[in-house]
Amino acid sequence: MLARGSIELRKAAWLALALLLSACASHPQFRPVSDTPVRIGPPYTVRGATYTPRAEPDYDMLGYATWYGNESGNRTANGERFIAGWITAAHKTLPLPSYVEVTSLDTGKRILVRVNDRGPFGDPARIIDLSRGAAEELGVRARGKAAVRVRVVDPPEKDRKRLREGKPARGLSPVSGRVLDSLRRQFARGVGPL
Repeated sequence: MLARGSIELRKAAWLALALLLSACASHPQFRPVSDTPVRIGPPYTVRGATYTPRAEPDYDMLGYATWYGNESGNRTANGERFIAGWITAAHKTLPLPSYVEVTSLDTGKRILVRVNDRGPFGDPARIIDLSRGAAEELGVRARGKAAVRVRVVDPPEKDRKRLREGKPARGLSPVSGRVLDSLRRQFARGVGPL
């Protein structure tokens, strides 16, 4: 026969286990923010378009950036928690995570961004979806859609660490006026690779 204290202890243990299990069921498990493993993933289809993720170390593209932020708290494509204020982005095919330099073609301002999600879908001219934090850092949040250059980079670990912690990387100097004029002329001829 069990003592009264032992029964109370068992009830408390079962209640704690039930609460823990219900918490797990209502809150998805998120992957820790990390640069490993890098995930490429199989081809996938969204809205009738098929995308094939792949490593593209020479990726350098002109197109439009949009931003998103209402999904804060959701799971990103690589399993991390999406935090709208962090300097992150979504891309259709780059490995997750990847690091890119995004340049505003309006101002020449450049920032480093960590890609950890998939998108944007629909308009093929939209090449990157910036988090609200990244859009603010680049100065394009008010526009909703902005002409940009996106290129894959390999930043130093200090910048990677800051981005993994949700902080902006070191500031980059804007592109020169000559380079900016050249990018704008290329963009006027049409979005696509440089």
